[in-house]
Amino acid sequence: MKKTLLIVSILLVAVISTACINNFAVRDLNNKAQLYMQKGDYSQAIERLKSSLDLDSSVYETHYNLAVAYTKAEDYLNASAEYEKALEIKPNEADVFYSLATAQNNLAVDIEQGRVRLSVDGQLYKPKAEEIDFDKKHEMNDKEQEFVAEYKNAAVTNYKKYLELSPNAADKDEVEKQIEVLTNTDKKDEE
Repeated sequence: MKKTLLIVSILLVAVISTACINNFAVRDLNNKAQLYMQKGDYSQAIERLKSSLDLDSSVYETHYNLAVAYTKAEDYLNASAEYEKALEIKPNEADVFYSLATAQNNLAVDIEQGRVRLSVDGQLYKPKAEEIDFDKKHEMNDKEQEFVAEYKNAAVTNYKKYLELSPNAADKDEVEKQIEVLTNTDKKDEE
């Protein structure tokens, strides 16, 4: 009995020690990412935050900060995915709905302008700068048009959820105008 109790105690101490070390490493990576963000080095911040998620993918702040880093790097495709993961952990964070809506709207614009394209296997990707002719209007195919409509509709939904969760938001009028613009854009596209 004493041996079993000793073994269980040793295992418990090992598990707790590992969890503490893991928690410390996550915090350290997140702090380093914040320093890179402050310097404007978003790629390094993104790498630190991804490493942090490899250690513990259940930390809301890591997903949120990674989404912010992607947003600052103008990678709205990955930003949207990370905002959604943050919302899975904390589903009623008004500011995340606002940020997600903004990222989705920006992603729709990027698709319209050809800065995000559709691959032959139906996946969205960011082409290399030399692949984009900024002097020529990007002609979207039907699937890209569907993605644009989908992201704009999602943006409207998420802006509305933001206002629902934060009815007295200081930017309420601006958000309502953005919803109107997105809604009217959809109606024009249908005509």
